[in-house]
Amino acid sequence: MKSSPQSTPRDDLTTVQLTWIEKRIEHRIRFGRPAHETIINKRRRVVGFAPGSVFAFVRWAANDFGTVVSRIDIVRAVLAAEPYQTLPYIRPGGEILLKIAGWDKVERVLQLIDAIEAIGLDPAEAAPDYWRQTHNRLVAGGMPRIYSVEQHRAFLLRKRATP
Repeated sequence: MKSSPQSTPRDDLTTVQLTWIEKRIEHRIRFGRPAHETIINKRRRVVGFAPGSVFAFVRWAANDFGTVVSRIDIVRAVLAAEPYQTLPYIRPGGEILLKIAGWDKVERVLQLIDAIEAIGLDPAEAAPDYWRQTHNRLVAGGMPRIYSVEQHRAFLLRKRATP
């Protein structure tokens, strides 16, 4: 859903401010399904995610000497009554499933996302525990496991069996 710059997103959405300034700043969504979008101008827009939605937010910035920030956050949008963590450019915040900084680790997460898409799955539908485990392994200097169709099936069966 696209809207004019004057429209206001619904109050229950988690909003993410996206910016693109060539060779300087890139804030973008790598995966996820926005429920709302407001285009502010050529370089900025705001997208909103419904409660329960999972999305990946990539931030990159550079100066005259090279990259100064490289990070990826995988976040679950929350209901207004749920607890949440705050993150820059995300309002009000969300449940952080993965929070990684540094180009080498960010690149590894992007490769894992590509691998999930390569087996025909939407990364937004992957088990939240997979993203938490990936975060923990990368922070500890380990190698994260590849997400599999079997792991996804098991997640869906657990999800269906949970009241």
